[in-house]
Amino acid sequence: MVHRFSTRLLNVCIGSLFKAHKLEKAESVIINGIRLGVLPDVVTYNISIDAYCCFGIDAGYAILHRMREADVTLDIISYNSLIASTTRNHQIDRSFDLFDEMIQRGIAPDVWSYNILMHDLFKLGKPDLANRIFKDIIIAEYSPSIATFNIMMNGLCKNGYTNNAFMLFRNLQHHGFVPELLTYNILVSGLCKIGRLRSARRVLKEIVESSHVPNAITFTTLLKCFFRKKKFEERIELLLEMKSKRYTFVGFAYCTVIGALIKIGKVKQVTEFMVDMTEIGIELDIVSYNTLINFYCKTGESEKAYKLLDEIEKKGLECDKYTHTIMIDGLCRAGNIKGAAQHLKYMNMMGFDSNLVAYNCLVDGLCKVVQIDDKIKVYKSMERYHFVAKLLLSCLRSGMKILKSAQRAVLLGLRYSGFPGEAKRLKSKIRIARILNR
Repeated sequence: MVHRFSTRLLNVCIGSLFKAHKLEKAESVIINGIRLGVLPDVVTYNISIDAYCCFGIDAGYAILHRMREADVTLDIISYNSLIASTTRNHQIDRSFDLFDEMIQRGIAPDVWSYNILMHDLFKLGKPDLANRIFKDIIIAEYSPSIATFNIMMNGLCKNGYTNNAFMLFRNLQHHGFVPELLTYNILVSGLCKIGRLRSARRVLKEIVESSHVPNAITFTTLLKCFFRKKKFEERIELLLEMKSKRYTFVGFAYCTVIGALIKIGKVKQVTEFMVDMTEIGIELDIVSYNTLINFYCKTGESEKAYKLLDEIEKKGLECDKYTHTIMIDGLCRAGNIKGAAQHLKYMNMMGFDSNLVAYNCLVDGLCKVVQIDDKIKVYKSMERYHFVAKLLLSCLRSGMKILKSAQRAVLLGLRYSGFPGEAKRLKSKIRIARILNR
């Protein structure tokens, strides 16, 4: 009894050490255990196989020799760990070799052996072979687990056979299969990708009518699909419907709907959703903040947008290039070209490697301000174009690639504003900057 308990304790210890990637310490524990008369069992070696497989199949396979030397009988878990390692590294031929070796040693594969193979074949884009494995499971009268069906449906969906996956799902239901939420989410995702929104909504209805509760993944998948199809009204309806049933959401769900409302100009509803987010205490990520900053910029409330930037900093989040680009675009829309240019300078100073969109927003904003304001003074027009021209040269000289359309916009702006000489000199400087950065 003491010996069995000691071996179990040995396995717990080495399992923890292997998870912490402390292989040498784990090996020393095994050696010390043997010295004390605590002999490792098949579980000990299986834990070792799984750990060493992280360094490649050969490292894991070497443990089998140690097992034979210690006269420990290999089992199905030993081979499943090795097969899983080969599938992770897409060594499908080696997987089948191990499968054959296992059978030759009199170890019958279990349903997980087949599941591992199916999963890898789907990942490698070989759905026909995976389907053959699935048929083998049925023919051999194994009891497929729910994971088997999930792997099958997920693999079919990701390989472009969503309709087949949906047919399989209905067929399984007809034979008494009770799907889990993961199964439903796989189908919702697959149906959304091929544009079968009605079917996806029907699956959502089935989830609601079943004992399962739709989660954030379910809603996010549908909301993203509505976004791609530009079905803004449907997206808002879905969120309101789910909200009325008191389902929980993540910030992404709210922010995607806010983004849709911004696009169709429903400012009042945006404010209501923002209040809801605050009341239920949703923690915003950087994507959510970007959506809200975009809203304030488009409604001309740049001061509130700047407050959000301060809030981001206080929370310890890092602004990405989209945050700054949204700010630049918003300032341009508000006619604050100088503020937008200064923000672009700050963006460059912070080391963002790609701000082409931000630069084009600035150029576009400058051109619109000059064209729209008929009363603008000539020297002020020149001042604005000169300011952006300096930024353009600064970026080009630093090796940054600027879109040619943006370069042409500045040159044309100078010419049409009555400064052809400035445009000619700028063109020459652009050419030199290109030559120097080849």
